[in-house]
Parts: sequence; C-alpha cells; structure tokens
Amino acid sequence: MEIRYNVEISDKLTLLSDTFVDSTSIVGLVGRAGPAPVVIGEGSVIRSHTVIYAGVHAGKRFNTGHGALIRENNKFGDDVSIGTNATLEPGNCVGDRTRIHSGCFLENVTIGNDVFIGPNVVFTDDPHPPCAECTRFVGGATVEDGAAIGANSTILPGVRVGAGSLVGAGSVVTKDVPAGMVVAGNPARVIKAIAEVPCRAALAGAATK
Repeated sequence: MEIRYNVEISDKLTLLSDTFVDSTSIVGLVGRAGPAPVVIGEGSVIRSHTVIYAGVHAGKRFNTGHGALIRENNKFGDDVSIGTNATLEPGNCVGDRTRIHSGCFLENVTIGNDVFIGPNVVFTDDPHPPCAECTRFVGGATVEDGAAIGANSTILPGVRVGAGSLVGAGSVVTKDVPAGMVVAGNPARVIKAIAEVPCRAALAGAATK
C-alpha cells in the first residue's frame, strides 16, 4: 500500500511496512507533551482527515475512520479500529482486537482485549468538574476483556466494566459492572447474566437446519 503523510516531526515518525496514511491526515502533531515518537504498526490504514498527535504508539493493522482525533500518549495493541469522528483525549490504553465505533469520546480510559464499544459512547474522567481540586481526582474507567458497551452509553469516572459483561444501549453507568452480567438503564442496574441472553444469529441458524 502507498505511504502518504503530512507531519510536523517527520524525523520522529515510524511507519512500518504496508501502511497507508491519507494525504489529508496529520500524524505527529506536537501537543502539550511536546515532541515525541509516533509509531504506527504494519498493515495500518489511517483514513482522511485523521489527526494523530505526538507520542502515539499503535500496533499492527491499526485502522482509523475519517476525521478521527487521537491526542498524545495513547497506546493501542494490534488490530484496533477507531471509528469516524471519534475523539481520544490523552492517556488511553487499548488492548488487542478492540473496536471503538464512530463518535466516541475517551480520556484516561484503560480498555482490554476484544472489547466492543458502540457508536457515541462517552467516557468521562472528572468526578466533579467545578471543584478547584478536581485535577487531584481525575481518573477514567477500566473496561475488561471481552466486554461490550452499547451505543450512546455514558461511563462515569473510575467505573470498572467487568470482563465479558454487556452494557445496554443508552445506559448511564455510575458504578462497577460485575463480570459476565448485563446492565441497562439510568443509572444502569444488573438485569441478568450474559449467559441468559440468547444469540439471535444462532437461533436463526438453528431454524434453517
């Protein structure tokens, strides 16, 4: 694949083989943290109007949608997808094979492997914005391996979303989600175990046999 890029600190940019960066994208923009290396793994696709700041490290087959904004000090594993117009503020750490859909907002969030985050999910990291001491308590959520968060959900600061759990669309998550459970509502409450949720695709397949 062709490599095209527009950078402010090209001497600190590492694009590994078979990587495409659209000519309208900016990779390596210097932010508050100053100049820092940018690494984008092999087989990656950086689509039009994406902005990636200095200090971002992305693994193999990293993909961005159009207009994604990725600030400094973000780290991504392999096979991560960032959707169109998603905004990732500083300090996120994302594991392998995780998909962050269009319109999401994240800051200081730790995300495990194989996580699904639906469109327009918002993660907050400030528990009390008007407080003069708020910077002492800033901290994002943690999403464990295999969790799924439905579209338009809001995840409050410091919340832990347990492994293999499911957050229903439009939920406001104010406290920890137990592993393997389904939560929904505002505020989100436990509805059932994930094992009790039927897979419609599997049922449809069984009906055709």
